[in-house]
Amino acid sequence: EVQLQASGGGFVQAGGSLRLSCAASGFTFDDRVIAWFRQVPGKEREGISCITPDDGATRYTDSVKGRFTISADNAENTVYLQMDNLKPQDTGVYYCAAGSYCFEVDLWGQGTEVTVSS
Repeated sequence: EVQLQASGGGFVQAGGSLRLSCAASGFTFDDRVIAWFRQVPGKEREGISCITPDDGATRYTDSVKGRFTISADNAENTVYLQMDNLKPQDTGVYYCAAGSYCFEVDLWGQGTEVTVSS
């Protein structure tokens, strides 16, 4: 079965860190882009970072630049999102997804919830 499994969410105080994982099964990262999205209640799902595991190219939305780092372990078929200096506005449900272009995805994983307290 082709799927993505996100994990690593939790509760953290402002300024803290979390690392999210996105494990792929049933397919490899070849020619795929893996992205992280965030959804806050009442708002649209927002693309925050993506990576092309084949060449390591990355992209970040402005609100997370300098604080979040996306990386890929091709041998483990897993993408990570290291989140540092977390802020209350980072609270939300984080989803990983796969597609052909950054933020243009066609396969979604389930969400993992992140709560940042002030």
